[in-house]
Amino acid sequence: MEEIQDNIQFQLTDELIEKVEVLVEEENDKDLKALLNEYHHADIAEILDDLDNDDAVYVIKLLDSETTSEILMELDEDIREKILKNLSTKEIAEEVEELDTDDAADMIAELPEERQAEVISYIEDHEHREEIQELLAYDEDTAGGLMAKELVKVYETWTVAGCLRRIRGQAKDVTRVHSVYVVDKHDKLIGRLSLKDLIISKSDTKIADIAKDNVDWAHVNDDVEDVAKVMAKYDLEAIPVVNDDQILVGRITIDDIIDVIRDEADKDYQLAAGISQDVEADDSILKLTKARLPWLFIGMFGGLGAASIIEQFNDNMGNFIVLLSFVPLIQATAGNVGVQSSAIVVQGIANGTIDGKILKRLFKEFLLGLVNGVAISLVAILITHFIFGTPYIVSITISIALVAVIVMAAIIGTFIPIFLDKRGIDPAVATGPFITTSNDVFGILIYFLIAKLILGI
Repeated sequence: MEEIQDNIQFQLTDELIEKVEVLVEEENDKDLKALLNEYHHADIAEILDDLDNDDAVYVIKLLDSETTSEILMELDEDIREKILKNLSTKEIAEEVEELDTDDAADMIAELPEERQAEVISYIEDHEHREEIQELLAYDEDTAGGLMAKELVKVYETWTVAGCLRRIRGQAKDVTRVHSVYVVDKHDKLIGRLSLKDLIISKSDTKIADIAKDNVDWAHVNDDVEDVAKVMAKYDLEAIPVVNDDQILVGRITIDDIIDVIRDEADKDYQLAAGISQDVEADDSILKLTKARLPWLFIGMFGGLGAASIIEQFNDNMGNFIVLLSFVPLIQATAGNVGVQSSAIVVQGIANGTIDGKILKRLFKEFLLGLVNGVAISLVAILITHFIFGTPYIVSITISIALVAVIVMAAIIGTFIPIFLDKRGIDPAVATGPFITTSNDVFGILIYFLIAKLILGI
């Protein structure tokens, strides 16, 4: 174990990157190949991430397509795009031919439309080419766009002996055999086959007699997020995909679903932070600005709204000008509570644990906000009155306002994500700047209305 750990640490050192750069500069192909052959394709992809584009292209062209095709799929999308621009359509086609159909379709889809047709025309394997074209016809966010055509299927009329012979022929094209699917004579999915049952059954047993008909499946037009939920719920390593006629057309494996979950988490995190587009740190200033600026404007207008509310009460503050000192407390508390509530709801919607009626959920959040509000308000009274020396009546006003603001923020933070989800809008947009800004404005309004009622300002 210690030896493995040392190897992993070595892979991540700058010395290795520098060594690769030197070998590339010297065009020492023999030693460079020998060095890289010691590493997994995912490690080589990490090395290429740290090389400049010309050196990365040199390495890709040096190694065989069987290796480089896997390396390319491990690369960051932006880096892969730059490398593919420096490869000819024939070279890209050679990479594509080494990939499973789902990965091959993904790589081709990233190319400009005019290059896509050229690359496809260079693919020599006719069946592989047709399957890739079929996958490219599906929307990328559907099960059809995510599935691979490689799978192992058997017919219900086969015997165990005949099935084993045919499986050996099919399995050579399938990287991992998670499941064996059973179809009828029309290729309609009717069940699945346990490898254990296949092995222990007599050779003359009919597949129909040992197949299990309780098979989970996805439709080609199902949203990939829904497919991910099904696979997570039932702990599936793979799921078959069927078309409108229930014909088996492909399968989705867990590694692809992990990518979907990761991408969705990244998107939700960016939405929660107030970034409206899928961007990365290395993107251009213009693209990053377009992604961030809309939400910054929302925050600005929210701040202006809060300022206008304060201005309405400014002339009547009199002896209670100290109230202004606690505006940040009200805003921060309202924003934090709202983000907490919305984050829990968004997470629940994402993993399917949010159920029941909206009113029931809101009432629960009301009670939770009330308990939290009372606890915080009691602490606020002690600190503002006994430590800050604020008049007792003002401390009471601040504490009552805190309770009201916390309850309000909790309800808003709960209601908006559920409302958006029922309208088909990503509820992740409710967190971050949207909730924070709205709660800031309503929090300030409630604060000064309560101050007006109690203090008469």
